[in-house]
Amino acid sequence: MSVDTEFWESLHRVLVGAGAYITDPQGRALLVKPNYRPHWSFAGGAVDEGEHPAQACARELVEELGLALPVGELLVVQWVGPRDGRPYPLINFVFDCGVIDVDAPIKLQAEELDDYGFFTEEEAASLLPPWMHDRVTAAAAARAGGTTRYLPPVSAG
Repeated sequence: MSVDTEFWESLHRVLVGAGAYITDPQGRALLVKPNYRPHWSFAGGAVDEGEHPAQACARELVEELGLALPVGELLVVQWVGPRDGRPYPLINFVFDCGVIDVDAPIKLQAEELDDYGFFTEEEAASLLPPWMHDRVTAAAAARAGGTTRYLPPVSAG
C-alpha cells in the first residue's frame, strides 16, 4: 500500500445529502414521508459517487416525485453528526427548486415514500425533528433574502 493510499484511508469519512426546497404558490413547503423513518423530510437523498450535490438533488426529484425541476441556488448547509445507526456524519445541502402548483403531477416512488404534502412552517414543526425543521425555516429565509444559511451543527444522537 502506498503512502498516499494509507493517508487517504486514514481520513475522516463524511456522507453528503441533497434536499429540495419546493413550495406551492402560498409558500408552503413540499415534504415527503419516507417509509423507512418515523418522520417527514425534504425530497432528496444521498449523493452518489461521481455526483455533486445539485446533480443528486435533481436525480432524487425525478426518482422520488417524478419531477424534473431546475435546481437553483444553494439555500442551506448543515452538518449532522452520526445518528440513528448512521456511522458517519452527514453534510446536508438544501437547494431552491422553485414553486409548483399543488396539483402538479407528482408520482411517488412507492419503494421509499408513503406520502407527500405542502405544509406551513408551523405545520412542519410537528412532522420534522427540530434540526430538520430549522432547515425549513432557514430555507424560507434564505430564499426571501437571496442568501445561503449555514446552520449550527447537530450533535451525534
